[in-house]
Parts: sequence; C-alpha cells; structure tokens
Amino acid sequence: MHSIVRHIRQSLSIKLSLGILLMAVPIFMVSLGSLYVESRDKVKKEAMEHASSVLSTNMYRIARFMNTVETATNINDWEVIENMHPDSLFAYSRSIVTLNGNIDGCSISMEPYVFPEKGEHYSVYTVREPDTITTVVEEPYDYFNKVWYKTPHQLGEPCWVVYFDEADSLELTLDGMLASYSKPLYKEKKFVGVISTDLALYHLSRVITSEKPYPDAYFMMIGDEGRYFIHPDSTLLFTHTIFDDADPRKNADIIALGHEMTTGKEGNMSVVIDGEPCLVCYQPVPGAPCSLALVCPERNILQSYNRLNYVVLPILVIGLLLILLLGVLTVTSVVSPLNKLASKLQLIATGHYDERIEHSDHQDVVGRLQNNFADMQESLSRHVGVIEQMNVEDARRNEDLVRASELAKEANNQKMIFIQNVSHQLRTPLNIIMGFAQVIRDSKSMLPKEEADNILGMMKHNSMMLHRMTQMLFDSSARGSTEEMYAKKNELVSCNELARECISLTLEHFPNLHISFTSDLADDFCIKSNHVYLTRSIRELLYNAAKYSDGWHVSLHVTEAGNYVRFIIEDTGPGIAEESIDRQFDFFTKVNDLSEGLGLGLPLARRHVNSLGGELILDTTYREGCRFIIQLPKV
Repeated sequence: MHSIVRHIRQSLSIKLSLGILLMAVPIFMVSLGSLYVESRDKVKKEAMEHASSVLSTNMYRIARFMNTVETATNINDWEVIENMHPDSLFAYSRSIVTLNGNIDGCSISMEPYVFPEKGEHYSVYTVREPDTITTVVEEPYDYFNKVWYKTPHQLGEPCWVVYFDEADSLELTLDGMLASYSKPLYKEKKFVGVISTDLALYHLSRVITSEKPYPDAYFMMIGDEGRYFIHPDSTLLFTHTIFDDADPRKNADIIALGHEMTTGKEGNMSVVIDGEPCLVCYQPVPGAPCSLALVCPERNILQSYNRLNYVVLPILVIGLLLILLLGVLTVTSVVSPLNKLASKLQLIATGHYDERIEHSDHQDVVGRLQNNFADMQESLSRHVGVIEQMNVEDARRNEDLVRASELAKEANNQKMIFIQNVSHQLRTPLNIIMGFAQVIRDSKSMLPKEEADNILGMMKHNSMMLHRMTQMLFDSSARGSTEEMYAKKNELVSCNELARECISLTLEHFPNLHISFTSDLADDFCIKSNHVYLTRSIRELLYNAAKYSDGWHVSLHVTEAGNYVRFIIEDTGPGIAEESIDRQFDFFTKVNDLSEGLGLGLPLARRHVNSLGGELILDTTYREGCRFIIQLPKV
C-alpha cells in the first residue's frame, strides 16, 4: 500500500513539473515578445536618426544652392541699377547665369515704359541649356501679374517664390517648376523692376535624391498650401496637395503631417501612405515658403531585422513545439487510463448505459479500478437493456393506440362533415326542383312562356348539379376507382373535338359563360386515352373556372410540349390562396365550408389524369387567377 501511495505521489510530482513548465512557457514568450518589440523600436529609432541626418545633409545642400543664388543676385543688383540700359541688362542677366553653375536662369524685368524706346514691356531672360547659355529679350507679355514679379513688388523686399512656368513668352523660357529668388529694384527710391534668379526644381530634385538612406525612400517638398513641389509621382506636382483625397477618419496621420509641414515645423512621425507604414522626417526650407520631407517605408527599415526573424523564429517555434510535445506525451501517458475511464463514466452518467468499458491488463490500482467499473457497467447494461426493451414495447403499444384513436376520431369527424355536406349539397338543388315543380303544378298553364322557360332552366341546372354530384360520389367510391383503373385507355381521342365537347357541356350548366378556345393542333390530331375520364377532368376544371370567375375571361388552349399534349384552362378569378395550394388536391377539401360542392372535383380530376398516364399541374406563377394544365403523353 505504501509503495502505491509513493507511486501516486511521484506521478503527481511529474504532473506538477509539467504544469510549472507549461506556465513558464507563456512567461518566456511574453519576455521574448517584449525584447522583440523593444528591439524593433530601437531599430526604428536608429532609422529615424539616420533619416534625420540625411535630411539635414540635403537641407544643407539646398541652403547652399539658395545662398549661391541669393549671393549672385545681391552682388549684381546694384550694378543693374547703376547701369540701367537695355544692353547692360542683357549683359548682366547673362553674366549671372554664366558665372554661377547652380543657377538655371535669370530674368531682369522692368516696369512699364522705363525704357520709352522699348515700349511698355522690357524683359531680358537668360537660360542655361545642356550645352549652351542663351539670352533673349522676351516677347511682350503680361509679366507684371506673375508671382515672381508681383510678390517682391508687393512686399518691397527680396523673397523666394515657387511656381510653374507655362512658357508665356513663346520665345525662350525655362519651362517647368521653378524656385526663384526675386528682388525688387529701386532707383532713387522708386520701384523700377525685378531681378529674378531661377533654380529649376528638377535640377534641385536630382541633387536631393542623389543620396537616399533606403532603396525605396524618397523626398517630397510641399508649399505653404500643401501643394507638391517635389515628388516621385510627377503627375502630382503643382496640381495636387497633400490634403487631396485624405479622409479625415482614415488618413488623420497624413492630414497631421500636412499641417506640421505647412506651418513650418520640424520633426518626424509614423504615417501610413498608400496603405504602407512609413517613417517621415520633415524640416522647413530656410527662407522659402516650403518644407522638405524624407519618406522611408518601414519594410526597408526593418528589412535586415525581418530577415533575422526568418532564422530566429523557426528555431524558437521548433524548440517550443518540442517542449510542448514532450510535455504532452508525458502527461498523456500518465493520465490516459484515467481520462478514458472518466469519459466512459461521464457517458454512463448521462444515460448511455450500453457504453462499454474495456478491461485492463494492468494490475496497479488504476487497472483494478477500471476492471471493477467494467464489471459494474456490464451488469448495469444488462438490466437497463431489459427495462428499455419493455419501455419500447409499451411506448409502441401506446403510440398504436393513440394513432388508432386519432384515426378513428378523424374518420368519424370526416364522415360527419361529409354527410352534412352531401345532405346540404343534395338538399339545395332538390328543394329548388321541388319548389319550382310546386309552382308549375299550382300555376298550371297560367305562367308566361318566358318565366316557365326560366323555371325549367333552373330545374334543369339543378338536376345537372345533382347528376354531377352523384357521378363524383360514384367516382370517389371503391367501385368507381376500380372501374377507372380498368377502363380502356387506348381510345383514339381528337384533342380539338374533345375540347369543344367539354366547352359545350360546360355551357349547358352556364349558358351565359364566355369561353375562349384556341388550339395549336390540327383537328385530326388524336391521342390514345379514355374519352370519358378525360372529358370529366377538363369539364371539371372549366366548371370551377366558370364558378369562381366573372364568366368573361375563361379560356381553353390546346398545345404541344415536346412529347406531350397540354390542355390549359385559365380564368381571371380570385385564384387560390398560397396557404391553401397544398390542400387543393385533397379529397373533401373546399375553399371554405360555405362554398358550393363536395370537395371532390379537383382530387377526382387529378386521379383521372394520373390514371391516364398524365399529370394535372397548378401553375403557381400565374397571378391573374387560376391556370391548370393537363399534360398527357402523345402515345
């Protein structure tokens, strides 16, 4: 006994060790995850510092370019004022561009009639082309309203402007996007013109983008309104702003970046651009109404870091899987017998007394416990089986009794309803016939002919109704169904002649009825069928159409459909309610208890058609009333 207790304690120790191990795994994973996140943040921080350094370097280059332009302009503006002559302006413009390799163009534009002999406009312009430097006197155009002329004139001081040159002079311009240092010219405190030195943004862009910290990183420059001046997508330049197409709910980070840059702030932030996370460093351009940003996709920044994950993560996953596998195998081998026994006992406790418990070959306490429960289950299963068999037999007998009782009640109920319905349906026409017979007997020959004809018509109509109901009662009887089963079904029946005969018989009941007849078949087209039962089926459908419609929109159409002939009967009556469609072909079923008839017409019509090898179909897609289709094979 002592050895068994010691063995159980050892097993518990193993389970406890495994439990501690499994508890330690999540802690290890959390620690590793924290280290992973911290390392990732450190990599991103170093990347941000590197990007800021690259941006500062490029900003220094831009400042050097701009300082060169400003210096060249400021050095020469006093000479332009001192030697204000058309030819000297031509020479100074060319000299500024020639002596400064970073300058792409220079214009000196004068106020109206400064040189009366030149007229209202006088502007000289020098442009640096790939191989040459060209200076021209521009054709007259309204340069006074251009941003590079109007802005320094209004401010009264030098300024940088960025604009898109649309080649107005048609002679010689530096087409494209320009950054111009524009300085007003004053002579004797009077504004006389503007000297504007140009720096092509495409030139500046090439210089800026020559050094990128990452393969897919790029620079963008926007103005104080958020308009793009430099961007890899040239279709956005000067036509779009950073705020275009930015949804405030989805792109709040882009809108925040735009506000930071347009207000001249410096910093960095994480932004999702075109669905891709990016780190963005931005600085305002000194002395110019624009801001420069370096955009670095995180996939470039974390590329090396992610490659390391491809090595570390598989090793980590494999190690954890091995630890978990060994732990699971150990625990499973220890508790497997008890788990199986517990699951079996759980099933037995929920009523599965026939669940079999296997006997164990082990002689330890678990094996003996399992064998005892196996013997107990076998004994319990035998007793429960006997009880269940008795219960099943009792339940079956009770169900048979209940079913028989319900059928008897239903049959008795149907019999009473049917008797009441038959007596009512027969009594009504009989009362009418007897009443009119009494009128004729009392009146003898004193009745007018028209009234006598009406009375005789009513008596005939009700006599036909009695005949129809007695015929349906006979057809629904056992003898009627037997005669129908053995009736001849190979008679040659003319489809059109039969249809006309059915219409004629229906009109005897309803003289004022209008029935439209059409046929796609020739009059000599015949099928093998039974004339009597087919006539009864079609006549019953026409009778119902006449009874439930307005009497003016009843039609009978005969047509072919593949290997079948179809008799289609339509009316524009109230139709059949959707909830009543499934019961229309049940015997003794009527639209309502007060409606005329015995509830045998449609069921008998279907039985007749089915016995002839055909099918009676209610077209539920027809919404104007009712449409019944009798479909019979041609042969």
